[in-house]
Amino acid sequence: MLLSKLVGERVKEAPADVKIKSHILLQRAGYIKAVANGIYSLTSPAQLMAVNIENIIREEMNAVDGQEVKFPVVMPREMWESSGRYQSIGSEMVRFKDRGGKDMLLGMTHEEAAVHMAKNTVNSYNQLPFMIYQIQTKFRDEPRCRGGLIRVREFTMKDAYSFHMTQEDLAEYYDRCLEAYNRIFRRIGLKNFIAVKSDTGMMGGSVAHEFMLLTEVGEDTLVLCDGCGYKSNMEVATGRRKEVSFKSLGKAEEVYTADAKDIESVAKYLGTDAAHTVKAVVFAAKGEDGVVIAFLRGDLEVNEAKLKKAVGKNVVPWEGEEEGIVAGNIGPIGLTAKATVVFDKSLEGALGMVCGANKAEYHIRNVDVERDIAPREYTDVSKVCEGDGCPVCGKSLRLENGIEIGNIFQLGTKYTAAMDMTVLNEKGEAVNPIMGCYGIGVGRAIASIAQESNDENGLILPITVAPYKVHITPLRMDDAEVGEKAFGLYEALKKEGISVLLDDRTNVSNGVKFADADLMGMPIRIVISPRGLKNGEIEIKERASGLTENAAYGKAVEAIRAKIRKLTEEIGA
Repeated sequence: MLLSKLVGERVKEAPADVKIKSHILLQRAGYIKAVANGIYSLTSPAQLMAVNIENIIREEMNAVDGQEVKFPVVMPREMWESSGRYQSIGSEMVRFKDRGGKDMLLGMTHEEAAVHMAKNTVNSYNQLPFMIYQIQTKFRDEPRCRGGLIRVREFTMKDAYSFHMTQEDLAEYYDRCLEAYNRIFRRIGLKNFIAVKSDTGMMGGSVAHEFMLLTEVGEDTLVLCDGCGYKSNMEVATGRRKEVSFKSLGKAEEVYTADAKDIESVAKYLGTDAAHTVKAVVFAAKGEDGVVIAFLRGDLEVNEAKLKKAVGKNVVPWEGEEEGIVAGNIGPIGLTAKATVVFDKSLEGALGMVCGANKAEYHIRNVDVERDIAPREYTDVSKVCEGDGCPVCGKSLRLENGIEIGNIFQLGTKYTAAMDMTVLNEKGEAVNPIMGCYGIGVGRAIASIAQESNDENGLILPITVAPYKVHITPLRMDDAEVGEKAFGLYEALKKEGISVLLDDRTNVSNGVKFADADLMGMPIRIVISPRGLKNGEIEIKERASGLTENAAYGKAVEAIRAKIRKLTEEIGA
Protein backbone atom coordinates (compact mmCIF):
# COMPACT_ATOMS: atom_id res chain seq x y z
CA MET A 1 0.00 0.00 0.00
CA LEU A 2 1.19 3.52 -0.79
CA LEU A 3 0.90 5.82 2.21
CA SER A 4 -0.08 8.74 -0.02
CA LYS A 5 -3.23 6.82 -0.99
CA LEU A 6 -4.06 5.41 2.43
CA VAL A 7 -7.41 6.64 3.81
CA GLY A 8 -7.08 7.87 7.39
CA GLU A 9 -5.48 10.92 8.92
CA ARG A 10 -2.56 10.76 11.36
CA VAL A 11 -2.46 13.56 13.92
CA LYS A 12 0.12 14.72 16.43
CA GLU A 13 -2.10 15.79 19.32
CA ALA A 14 -4.35 13.53 21.38
CA PRO A 15 -8.10 14.22 21.14
CA ALA A 16 -9.20 16.39 24.06
CA ASP A 17 -12.05 14.12 25.18
CA VAL A 18 -10.12 10.83 25.02
CA LYS A 19 -8.34 9.45 28.10
CA ILE A 20 -7.43 5.78 27.52
CA LYS A 21 -4.12 5.23 25.73
CA SER A 22 -5.31 2.60 23.24
CA HIS A 23 -8.15 4.89 22.18
CA ILE A 24 -5.78 7.84 21.83
CA LEU A 25 -3.24 5.94 19.74
CA LEU A 26 -5.74 4.21 17.45
CA GLN A 27 -7.41 7.53 16.77
CA ARG A 28 -4.15 9.46 16.33
CA ALA A 29 -2.78 6.79 13.99
CA GLY A 30 -5.89 7.02 11.81
CA TYR A 31 -7.05 3.46 12.53
CA ILE A 32 -10.57 4.29 13.74
CA LYS A 33 -13.11 7.04 13.18
CA ALA A 34 -16.04 7.70 15.50
CA VAL A 35 -19.48 7.57 13.89
CA ALA A 36 -21.71 7.76 16.98
CA ASN A 37 -21.43 6.92 20.66
CA GLY A 38 -19.88 3.46 20.80
CA ILE A 39 -19.90 3.02 17.01
CA TYR A 40 -16.70 3.25 14.94
CA SER A 41 -15.55 2.82 11.37
CA LEU A 42 -12.30 0.90 10.91
CA THR A 43 -9.92 2.26 8.31
CA SER A 44 -7.87 -0.11 6.17
CA PRO A 45 -5.02 -0.70 8.69
CA ALA A 46 -7.45 -1.57 11.50
CA GLN A 47 -9.51 -3.78 9.19
CA LEU A 48 -6.36 -5.61 8.09
CA MET A 49 -5.54 -6.14 11.78
CA ALA A 50 -9.05 -7.47 12.32
CA VAL A 51 -8.69 -9.91 9.41
CA ASN A 52 -5.35 -11.15 10.75
CA ILE A 53 -6.86 -11.70 14.22
CA GLU A 54 -9.90 -13.44 12.72
CA ASN A 55 -7.68 -15.79 10.73
CA ILE A 56 -5.77 -16.81 13.85
CA ILE A 57 -9.08 -17.40 15.62
CA ARG A 58 -10.32 -19.51 12.68
CA GLU A 59 -7.19 -21.65 12.71
CA GLU A 60 -7.53 -22.38 16.41
CA MET A 61 -11.28 -23.00 16.27
CA ASN A 62 -10.84 -25.35 13.32
CA ALA A 63 -8.08 -27.14 15.26
CA VAL A 64 -10.63 -28.03 17.98
CA ASP A 65 -13.06 -29.34 15.34
CA GLY A 66 -15.11 -26.17 14.96
CA GLN A 67 -17.39 -25.67 11.96
CA GLU A 68 -17.70 -22.08 10.76
CA VAL A 69 -21.28 -20.98 10.07
CA LYS A 70 -23.11 -17.66 9.79
CA PHE A 71 -26.13 -16.69 11.86
CA PRO A 72 -28.40 -13.76 10.99
CA VAL A 73 -27.95 -10.32 12.56
CA VAL A 74 -31.75 -9.85 12.62
CA MET A 75 -33.93 -12.44 14.35
CA PRO A 76 -37.65 -12.81 15.04
CA ARG A 77 -39.09 -12.26 18.51
CA GLU A 78 -40.39 -15.83 18.70
CA MET A 79 -36.88 -17.30 18.67
CA TRP A 80 -35.91 -15.33 21.79
CA GLU A 81 -39.25 -15.79 23.50
CA SER A 82 -38.72 -19.54 23.35
CA SER A 83 -35.58 -19.14 25.50
CA GLY A 84 -37.20 -16.60 27.83
CA ARG A 85 -34.64 -13.91 27.07
CA TYR A 86 -36.88 -11.63 25.02
CA GLN A 87 -38.45 -10.45 28.27
CA SER A 88 -35.48 -10.87 30.65
CA ILE A 89 -33.03 -8.73 28.65
CA GLY A 90 -33.65 -5.03 29.00
CA SER A 91 -33.02 -2.02 26.79
CA GLU A 92 -29.57 -3.29 25.75
CA MET A 93 -31.35 -5.32 23.07
CA VAL A 94 -32.69 -3.35 20.10
CA ARG A 95 -36.24 -4.36 19.19
CA PHE A 96 -38.16 -3.15 16.13
CA LYS A 97 -40.98 -4.07 13.77
CA ASP A 98 -40.44 -4.96 10.14
CA ARG A 99 -42.67 -3.57 7.37
CA GLY A 100 -45.19 -6.34 8.00
CA GLY A 101 -45.51 -5.40 11.67
CA LYS A 102 -43.60 -8.46 12.86
CA ASP A 103 -41.49 -8.03 16.03
CA MET A 104 -37.78 -8.39 15.28
CA LEU A 105 -34.52 -7.76 17.12
CA LEU A 106 -30.82 -7.19 16.51
CA GLY A 107 -28.62 -10.04 17.71
CA MET A 108 -26.40 -9.24 20.69
CA THR A 109 -25.46 -12.91 21.09
CA HIS A 110 -26.54 -16.05 19.24
CA GLU A 111 -27.31 -18.95 21.59
CA GLU A 112 -30.88 -19.03 20.31
CA ALA A 113 -29.75 -19.01 16.68
CA ALA A 114 -27.29 -21.84 17.35
CA VAL A 115 -29.97 -24.03 18.92
CA HIS A 116 -32.38 -23.13 16.12
CA MET A 117 -29.80 -24.24 13.52
CA ALA A 118 -29.14 -27.53 15.31
CA LYS A 119 -32.75 -28.33 16.24
CA ASN A 120 -34.30 -30.94 13.92
CA THR A 121 -31.00 -31.03 12.01
CA VAL A 122 -29.11 -33.02 14.60
CA ASN A 123 -31.17 -35.99 15.79
CA SER A 124 -28.89 -38.64 17.27
CA TYR A 125 -26.20 -39.02 19.91
CA ASN A 126 -23.98 -40.28 17.06
CA GLN A 127 -23.82 -36.72 15.71
CA LEU A 128 -22.52 -35.31 19.01
CA PRO A 129 -20.30 -33.70 20.12
CA PHE A 130 -19.93 -30.86 17.63
CA MET A 131 -19.13 -27.17 17.73
CA ILE A 132 -20.34 -24.44 15.39
CA TYR A 133 -18.91 -20.91 15.35
CA GLN A 134 -19.23 -17.65 13.49
CA ILE A 135 -17.44 -14.29 13.21
CA GLN A 136 -20.28 -11.81 13.02
CA THR A 137 -21.40 -8.23 13.65
CA LYS A 138 -23.50 -7.75 16.77
CA PHE A 139 -25.26 -4.81 18.39
CA ARG A 140 -25.78 -4.18 22.09
CA ASP A 141 -27.13 -0.81 23.17
CA GLU A 142 -24.42 -0.48 25.81
CA PRO A 143 -25.18 2.37 28.26
CA ARG A 144 -21.53 2.87 29.29
CA CYS A 145 -19.40 3.04 26.14
CA ARG A 146 -15.74 3.76 26.89
CA GLY A 147 -12.21 3.48 25.61
CA GLY A 148 -12.81 3.49 21.88
CA LEU A 149 -13.05 -0.17 20.84
CA ILE A 150 -12.88 -1.47 24.43
CA ARG A 151 -16.60 -1.05 25.14
CA VAL A 152 -18.80 -0.32 22.15
CA ARG A 153 -22.36 -0.84 20.94
CA GLU A 154 -21.63 -2.35 17.52
CA PHE A 155 -18.87 -4.96 17.46
CA THR A 156 -17.48 -7.97 15.63
CA MET A 157 -17.27 -11.13 17.66
CA LYS A 158 -16.36 -14.75 17.30
CA ASP A 159 -18.95 -16.79 19.15
CA ALA A 160 -18.93 -20.57 19.26
CA TYR A 161 -21.44 -23.11 20.59
CA SER A 162 -20.72 -26.74 21.40
CA PHE A 163 -23.26 -29.54 21.97
CA HIS A 164 -22.61 -32.63 24.10
CA MET A 165 -24.36 -35.72 25.46
CA THR A 166 -22.73 -35.65 28.91
CA GLN A 167 -21.37 -33.11 31.37
CA GLU A 168 -18.07 -34.99 31.36
CA ASP A 169 -17.76 -34.58 27.60
CA LEU A 170 -18.53 -30.84 27.88
CA ALA A 171 -15.94 -30.42 30.65
CA GLU A 172 -13.29 -32.10 28.50
CA TYR A 173 -14.11 -29.96 25.48
CA TYR A 174 -14.30 -26.84 27.65
CA ASP A 175 -10.69 -27.43 28.69
CA ARG A 176 -9.67 -27.83 25.04
CA CYS A 177 -11.26 -24.47 24.23
CA LEU A 178 -9.61 -22.86 27.25
CA GLU A 179 -6.22 -23.91 25.91
CA ALA A 180 -7.18 -22.80 22.38
CA TYR A 181 -7.98 -19.36 23.80
CA ASN A 182 -4.59 -19.23 25.49
CA ARG A 183 -2.98 -20.00 22.12
CA ILE A 184 -5.08 -17.35 20.34
CA PHE A 185 -4.13 -14.58 22.74
CA ARG A 186 -0.45 -15.54 22.69
CA ARG A 187 -0.44 -15.69 18.89
CA ILE A 188 -1.97 -12.22 18.52
CA GLY A 189 0.85 -10.93 20.69
CA LEU A 190 -0.77 -10.36 24.09
CA LYS A 191 1.46 -11.14 27.05
CA ASN A 192 -0.06 -10.01 30.35
CA PHE A 193 -3.33 -11.95 30.35
CA ILE A 194 -4.90 -14.57 32.61
CA ALA A 195 -8.05 -16.72 32.79
CA VAL A 196 -10.21 -16.19 35.87
CA LYS A 197 -13.43 -17.66 37.22
CA SER A 198 -16.36 -15.39 36.44
CA ASP A 199 -20.10 -14.88 36.82
CA THR A 200 -22.29 -16.49 34.16
CA GLY A 201 -24.52 -13.38 34.00
CA MET A 202 -27.29 -13.29 31.42
CA MET A 203 -25.71 -16.25 29.58
CA GLY A 204 -26.70 -18.65 32.34
CA GLY A 205 -24.99 -21.92 33.13
CA SER A 206 -22.86 -23.13 36.03
CA VAL A 207 -19.19 -22.57 35.13
CA ALA A 208 -17.57 -19.63 33.36
CA HIS A 209 -14.12 -18.16 32.81
CA GLU A 210 -13.06 -14.77 31.53
CA PHE A 211 -9.75 -14.07 29.87
CA MET A 212 -8.50 -10.77 31.22
CA LEU A 213 -5.73 -8.44 30.07
CA LEU A 214 -4.13 -7.00 33.19
CA THR A 215 -4.04 -3.21 32.84
CA GLU A 216 -4.64 -0.24 35.10
CA VAL A 217 -7.41 1.07 32.82
CA GLY A 218 -9.47 -2.12 33.10
CA GLU A 219 -12.91 -1.72 34.64
CA ASP A 220 -13.10 -5.28 35.95
CA THR A 221 -11.49 -6.06 39.31
CA LEU A 222 -9.55 -9.31 39.55
CA VAL A 223 -8.78 -11.14 42.79
CA LEU A 224 -5.41 -12.91 42.69
CA CYS A 225 -3.28 -15.02 45.04
CA ASP A 226 0.46 -15.21 44.40
CA GLY A 227 0.73 -18.14 46.80
CA CYS A 228 -1.39 -20.82 45.12
CA GLY A 229 -2.45 -19.15 41.87
CA TYR A 230 -6.10 -18.59 42.82
CA LYS A 231 -7.65 -16.27 40.21
CA SER A 232 -11.18 -14.93 40.09
CA ASN A 233 -13.26 -12.03 38.89
CA MET A 234 -14.51 -9.92 41.80
CA GLU A 235 -18.09 -10.91 40.86
CA VAL A 236 -17.60 -14.49 42.09
CA ALA A 237 -14.47 -14.21 44.26
CA THR A 238 -14.47 -15.47 47.83
CA GLY A 239 -11.96 -14.85 50.59
CA ARG A 240 -11.25 -15.23 54.27
CA ARG A 241 -12.22 -12.02 56.03
CA LYS A 242 -9.75 -10.16 58.19
CA GLU A 243 -10.47 -10.74 61.86
CA VAL A 244 -12.59 -8.09 63.58
CA SER A 245 -12.80 -8.03 67.38
CA PHE A 246 -16.40 -8.00 68.65
CA LYS A 247 -17.64 -7.45 72.18
CA SER A 248 -21.15 -7.33 73.58
CA LEU A 249 -21.77 -3.88 75.04
CA GLY A 250 -25.06 -4.42 76.82
CA LYS A 251 -28.68 -3.86 75.88
CA ALA A 252 -29.50 -2.41 72.46
CA GLU A 253 -30.66 1.18 72.70
CA GLU A 254 -31.97 3.83 70.36
CA VAL A 255 -29.77 6.94 70.14
CA TYR A 256 -30.04 10.32 68.47
CA THR A 257 -27.61 10.76 65.57
CA ALA A 258 -28.86 14.08 64.11
CA ASP A 259 -28.12 14.37 60.37
CA ALA A 260 -25.42 11.66 60.33
CA LYS A 261 -26.53 9.25 57.61
CA ASP A 262 -23.51 7.66 55.90
CA ILE A 263 -21.38 5.01 57.61
CA GLU A 264 -18.41 7.30 58.20
CA SER A 265 -20.51 10.06 59.78
CA VAL A 266 -22.52 7.70 62.01
CA ALA A 267 -19.39 5.88 63.20
CA LYS A 268 -17.68 9.16 64.02
CA TYR A 269 -20.75 10.53 65.82
CA LEU A 270 -21.00 7.45 68.06
CA GLY A 271 -17.26 6.97 68.56
CA THR A 272 -16.90 3.63 66.80
CA ASP A 273 -15.56 2.43 63.44
CA ALA A 274 -17.11 1.25 60.18
CA ALA A 275 -16.52 -2.44 60.95
CA HIS A 276 -18.85 -2.12 63.95
CA THR A 277 -21.76 -0.70 61.95
CA VAL A 278 -24.43 -2.43 59.85
CA LYS A 279 -24.66 -1.02 56.35
CA ALA A 280 -27.97 -1.17 54.47
CA VAL A 281 -27.86 -1.10 50.66
CA VAL A 282 -31.18 -0.90 48.84
CA PHE A 283 -31.87 -2.25 45.35
CA ALA A 284 -34.87 -2.41 43.06
CA ALA A 285 -35.80 -5.66 41.33
CA LYS A 286 -36.67 -5.20 37.66
CA GLY A 287 -40.34 -5.89 36.97
CA GLU A 288 -41.24 -6.35 40.64
CA ASP A 289 -42.72 -4.27 43.45
CA GLY A 290 -40.86 -3.73 46.69
CA VAL A 291 -37.12 -3.55 47.22
CA VAL A 292 -34.16 -5.79 48.02
CA ILE A 293 -32.07 -4.75 51.04
CA ALA A 294 -28.62 -6.18 51.70
CA PHE A 295 -27.29 -5.76 55.25
CA LEU A 296 -23.55 -6.15 55.70
CA ARG A 297 -20.66 -4.89 57.78
CA GLY A 298 -20.14 -1.17 57.29
CA ASP A 299 -16.55 -1.47 56.02
CA LEU A 300 -17.57 -3.72 53.12
CA GLU A 301 -19.28 -3.26 49.74
CA VAL A 302 -22.12 -5.23 48.17
CA ASN A 303 -21.26 -7.55 45.29
CA GLU A 304 -24.26 -7.14 42.97
CA ALA A 305 -23.55 -10.33 41.02
CA LYS A 306 -23.59 -12.40 44.22
CA LEU A 307 -26.74 -10.60 45.42
CA LYS A 308 -28.55 -11.36 42.14
CA LYS A 309 -27.82 -15.05 42.55
CA ALA A 310 -28.79 -15.00 46.22
CA VAL A 311 -32.25 -13.51 45.62
CA GLY A 312 -32.88 -14.80 42.11
CA LYS A 313 -33.83 -11.33 40.92
CA ASN A 314 -32.37 -8.85 38.45
CA VAL A 315 -31.40 -6.17 40.97
CA VAL A 316 -30.44 -2.61 40.05
CA PRO A 317 -29.58 0.41 42.24
CA TRP A 318 -32.72 1.78 43.93
CA GLU A 319 -33.55 5.40 43.22
CA GLY A 320 -37.23 5.66 44.06
CA GLU A 321 -39.37 5.89 47.17
CA GLU A 322 -40.76 3.07 49.29
CA GLU A 323 -42.99 3.22 52.34
CA GLY A 324 -40.96 2.33 55.43
CA ILE A 325 -37.59 3.25 53.90
CA VAL A 326 -35.87 6.13 55.73
CA ALA A 327 -32.74 6.80 53.67
CA GLY A 328 -29.65 7.02 55.86
CA ASN A 329 -31.38 5.37 58.84
CA ILE A 330 -32.34 1.96 57.46
CA GLY A 331 -31.86 -0.99 59.81
CA PRO A 332 -33.04 -4.60 60.23
CA ILE A 333 -34.78 -3.96 63.58
CA GLY A 334 -38.34 -2.72 63.17
CA LEU A 335 -38.16 -2.63 59.36
CA THR A 336 -41.69 -2.31 57.92
CA ALA A 337 -40.92 -1.80 54.24
CA LYS A 338 -41.96 -4.43 51.70
CA ALA A 339 -38.51 -5.89 51.16
CA THR A 340 -36.52 -9.01 50.39
CA VAL A 341 -33.77 -8.94 53.04
CA VAL A 342 -30.35 -10.57 52.81
CA PHE A 343 -27.78 -10.71 55.63
CA ASP A 344 -24.14 -10.99 54.60
CA LYS A 345 -21.86 -13.54 56.25
CA SER A 346 -19.77 -10.66 57.64
CA LEU A 347 -22.53 -10.11 60.24
CA GLU A 348 -22.40 -13.65 61.56
CA GLY A 349 -21.35 -13.47 65.21
CA ALA A 350 -21.14 -9.67 65.18
CA LEU A 351 -21.57 -7.96 68.58
CA GLY A 352 -21.79 -4.35 69.74
CA MET A 353 -22.95 -3.07 66.34
CA VAL A 354 -24.70 0.13 65.24
CA CYS A 355 -27.61 0.01 62.79
CA GLY A 356 -30.34 2.33 61.55
CA ALA A 357 -33.49 2.73 63.63
CA ASN A 358 -35.80 3.17 60.62
CA LYS A 359 -36.71 6.70 61.65
CA ALA A 360 -35.07 9.98 60.83
CA GLU A 361 -32.12 11.11 63.00
CA TYR A 362 -31.92 7.88 65.00
CA HIS A 363 -29.77 4.75 65.08
CA ILE A 364 -29.56 1.77 67.43
CA ARG A 365 -26.31 0.90 69.18
CA ASN A 366 -25.09 -2.14 71.16
CA VAL A 367 -26.77 -4.47 68.67
CA ASP A 368 -25.81 -8.13 68.97
CA VAL A 369 -26.87 -9.62 65.65
CA GLU A 370 -27.94 -13.07 66.89
CA ARG A 371 -29.71 -11.69 69.97
CA ASP A 372 -31.43 -8.64 68.50
CA ILE A 373 -31.94 -9.57 64.83
CA ALA A 374 -31.61 -13.38 64.65
CA PRO A 375 -31.30 -13.79 60.85
CA ARG A 376 -32.52 -17.13 59.52
CA GLU A 377 -29.40 -17.44 57.33
CA TYR A 378 -26.29 -15.59 56.21
CA THR A 379 -25.25 -15.35 52.57
CA ASP A 380 -21.97 -14.14 51.07
CA VAL A 381 -22.99 -11.01 49.11
CA SER A 382 -20.00 -8.74 49.80
CA LYS A 383 -16.91 -7.96 47.77
CA VAL A 384 -13.51 -9.38 48.61
CA CYS A 385 -11.05 -6.78 49.95
CA GLU A 386 -7.33 -6.33 49.32
CA GLY A 387 -5.46 -8.33 51.96
CA ASP A 388 -8.27 -10.81 52.69
CA GLY A 389 -7.07 -14.39 52.99
CA CYS A 390 -7.07 -16.63 49.94
CA PRO A 391 -9.95 -19.17 50.15
CA VAL A 392 -7.56 -21.91 49.03
CA CYS A 393 -4.25 -21.32 50.82
CA GLY A 394 -4.96 -18.44 53.23
CA LYS A 395 -2.28 -16.08 51.92
CA SER A 396 -3.11 -12.43 51.24
CA LEU A 397 -5.16 -11.68 48.16
CA ARG A 398 -4.34 -8.77 45.89
CA LEU A 399 -6.57 -6.86 43.49
CA GLU A 400 -5.75 -5.84 39.92
CA ASN A 401 -7.73 -4.24 37.12
CA GLY A 402 -8.34 -6.00 33.84
CA ILE A 403 -10.05 -5.77 30.45
CA GLU A 404 -12.13 -8.77 29.43
CA ILE A 405 -10.78 -10.11 26.13
CA GLY A 406 -12.71 -13.37 25.92
CA ASN A 407 -15.10 -15.61 27.82
CA ILE A 408 -16.21 -19.23 27.92
CA PHE A 409 -19.30 -20.75 29.59
CA GLN A 410 -20.65 -24.17 30.47
CA LEU A 411 -24.29 -23.48 29.70
CA GLY A 412 -25.79 -26.86 30.51
CA THR A 413 -29.28 -27.42 29.06
CA LYS A 414 -30.55 -23.87 29.67
CA TYR A 415 -31.22 -23.21 25.98
CA THR A 416 -31.77 -26.69 24.56
CA ALA A 417 -34.41 -27.44 27.20
CA ALA A 418 -36.14 -24.06 26.85
CA MET A 419 -36.22 -24.37 23.04
CA ASP A 420 -37.14 -28.08 23.11
CA MET A 421 -34.10 -29.32 21.22
CA THR A 422 -33.68 -33.06 21.73
CA VAL A 423 -31.60 -35.91 20.35
CA LEU A 424 -32.04 -39.64 20.85
CA ASN A 425 -29.56 -41.26 23.23
CA GLU A 426 -28.25 -44.84 23.03
CA LYS A 427 -31.50 -46.12 24.57
CA GLY A 428 -33.64 -44.26 22.04
CA GLU A 429 -34.74 -41.70 24.63
CA ALA A 430 -35.15 -38.01 23.74
CA VAL A 431 -32.74 -35.88 25.80
CA ASN A 432 -31.61 -32.26 25.73
CA PRO A 433 -27.98 -31.80 24.65
CA ILE A 434 -25.62 -29.96 27.00
CA MET A 435 -24.09 -26.76 25.62
CA GLY A 436 -20.91 -24.74 25.93
CA CYS A 437 -20.37 -21.18 24.66
CA TYR A 438 -17.11 -19.41 23.73
CA GLY A 439 -16.67 -15.74 22.72
CA ILE A 440 -13.90 -13.33 21.63
CA GLY A 441 -14.39 -9.71 20.59
CA VAL A 442 -12.24 -8.82 17.58
CA GLY A 443 -12.38 -5.05 18.05
CA ARG A 444 -11.60 -5.37 21.73
CA ALA A 445 -8.60 -7.53 20.80
CA ILE A 446 -7.32 -4.66 18.62
CA ALA A 447 -7.80 -2.23 21.50
CA SER A 448 -6.11 -4.60 23.96
CA ILE A 449 -3.06 -5.00 21.71
CA ALA A 450 -2.84 -1.20 21.41
CA GLN A 451 -3.23 -0.80 25.17
CA GLU A 452 -0.45 -3.26 25.98
CA SER A 453 1.99 -2.67 23.10
CA ASN A 454 2.98 0.96 22.79
CA ASP A 455 5.51 3.57 23.85
CA GLU A 456 5.59 7.36 23.99
CA ASN A 457 5.88 7.49 20.19
CA GLY A 458 2.99 5.27 19.19
CA LEU A 459 1.82 1.71 18.61
CA ILE A 460 4.11 -1.33 18.64
CA LEU A 461 2.20 -3.99 16.72
CA PRO A 462 3.01 -7.71 16.87
CA ILE A 463 4.22 -9.21 13.61
CA THR A 464 1.33 -11.71 13.57
CA VAL A 465 -1.45 -9.11 13.44
CA ALA A 466 0.15 -5.92 12.10
CA PRO A 467 -1.65 -4.61 8.99
CA TYR A 468 1.71 -4.41 7.23
CA LYS A 469 4.78 -6.32 8.34
CA VAL A 470 7.10 -3.83 6.69
CA HIS A 471 7.01 -0.02 6.52
CA ILE A 472 9.42 1.41 3.94
CA THR A 473 10.51 4.96 4.80
CA PRO A 474 12.57 6.49 1.97
CA LEU A 475 14.49 9.66 2.75
CA ARG A 476 14.52 12.09 -0.20
CA MET A 477 11.94 10.50 -2.47
CA ASP A 478 12.80 13.28 -4.89
CA ASP A 479 16.21 11.60 -5.34
CA ALA A 480 15.92 9.41 -8.45
CA GLU A 481 17.92 6.49 -7.06
CA VAL A 482 16.09 6.54 -3.70
CA GLY A 483 12.72 6.50 -5.49
CA GLU A 484 13.76 3.72 -7.83
CA LYS A 485 15.14 1.51 -5.06
CA ALA A 486 12.17 2.17 -2.76
CA PHE A 487 9.63 1.17 -5.40
CA GLY A 488 11.82 -1.75 -6.48
CA LEU A 489 11.91 -3.18 -2.92
CA TYR A 490 8.19 -2.46 -2.51
CA GLU A 491 7.32 -4.51 -5.60
CA ALA A 492 9.73 -7.30 -4.68
CA LEU A 493 8.17 -7.69 -1.22
CA LYS A 494 4.65 -7.70 -2.65
CA LYS A 495 5.70 -10.38 -5.13
CA GLU A 496 6.93 -12.48 -2.20
CA GLY A 497 3.57 -12.11 -0.44
CA ILE A 498 4.91 -9.84 2.30
CA SER A 499 2.48 -7.09 3.30
CA VAL A 500 4.24 -3.75 2.91
CA LEU A 501 3.50 -0.04 3.30
CA LEU A 502 5.57 2.48 1.32
CA ASP A 503 5.75 6.10 2.43
CA ASP A 504 5.94 7.58 -1.05
CA ARG A 505 5.13 11.14 0.05
CA THR A 506 7.38 13.89 -1.30
CA ASN A 507 5.78 16.85 0.50
CA VAL A 508 6.66 15.98 4.12
CA SER A 509 9.91 16.05 6.07
CA ASN A 510 11.92 13.04 7.18
CA GLY A 511 10.89 13.83 10.76
CA VAL A 512 7.23 13.54 9.88
CA LYS A 513 7.87 10.25 8.08
CA PHE A 514 9.66 8.79 11.11
CA ALA A 515 6.98 10.09 13.49
CA ASP A 516 4.20 8.54 11.39
CA ALA A 517 6.07 5.22 11.18
CA ASP A 518 6.44 5.10 14.96
CA LEU A 519 2.82 6.13 15.49
CA MET A 520 1.42 3.48 13.13
CA GLY A 521 3.57 0.80 14.75
CA MET A 522 4.51 -1.61 11.94
CA PRO A 523 7.01 -4.15 13.32
CA ILE A 524 9.76 -3.63 10.73
CA ARG A 525 10.88 -0.28 9.33
CA ILE A 526 13.12 0.01 6.30
CA VAL A 527 15.04 3.24 5.74
CA ILE A 528 16.35 3.91 2.24
CA SER A 529 18.57 6.98 2.02
CA PRO A 530 21.12 8.48 -0.41
CA ARG A 531 23.88 7.89 2.15
CA GLY A 532 22.98 4.23 2.61
CA LEU A 533 22.68 3.58 -1.10
CA LYS A 534 26.22 4.86 -1.64
CA ASN A 535 27.29 1.74 0.26
CA GLY A 536 24.63 -0.38 -1.43
CA GLU A 537 22.75 -0.79 1.86
CA ILE A 538 19.41 -0.23 3.50
CA GLU A 539 18.63 0.08 7.21
CA ILE A 540 16.31 -2.42 8.96
CA LYS A 541 14.85 -1.43 12.33
CA GLU A 542 12.65 -3.41 14.72
CA ARG A 543 9.89 -1.22 16.11
CA ALA A 544 9.65 -3.13 19.41
CA SER A 545 13.31 -3.45 20.40
CA GLY A 546 14.76 -0.53 18.44
CA LEU A 547 17.44 -2.90 17.14
CA THR A 548 18.93 -1.55 13.90
CA GLU A 549 21.08 -3.31 11.32
CA ASN A 550 22.18 -2.72 7.77
CA ALA A 551 21.68 -5.11 4.87
CA ALA A 552 22.84 -5.14 1.29
CA TYR A 553 20.09 -3.86 -0.99
CA GLY A 554 20.47 -6.89 -3.23
CA LYS A 555 19.74 -9.18 -0.28
CA ALA A 556 17.06 -6.99 1.34
CA VAL A 557 14.16 -9.39 0.77
CA GLU A 558 16.14 -12.28 2.28
CA ALA A 559 17.12 -10.13 5.30
CA ILE A 560 13.52 -8.98 5.81
CA ARG A 561 12.24 -12.56 5.63
CA ALA A 562 14.74 -13.54 8.31
CA LYS A 563 13.59 -10.66 10.48
CA ILE A 564 9.93 -11.69 10.06
CA ARG A 565 10.81 -15.28 11.06
CA LYS A 566 12.67 -14.03 14.14
CA LEU A 567 9.81 -11.83 15.33
CA THR A 568 7.25 -14.56 14.66
CA GLU A 569 9.29 -17.13 16.60
CA GLU A 570 9.59 -14.71 19.54
CA ILE A 571 5.80 -14.55 19.78
CA GLY A 572 5.56 -18.34 19.45
CA ALA A 573 8.04 -18.75 22.29
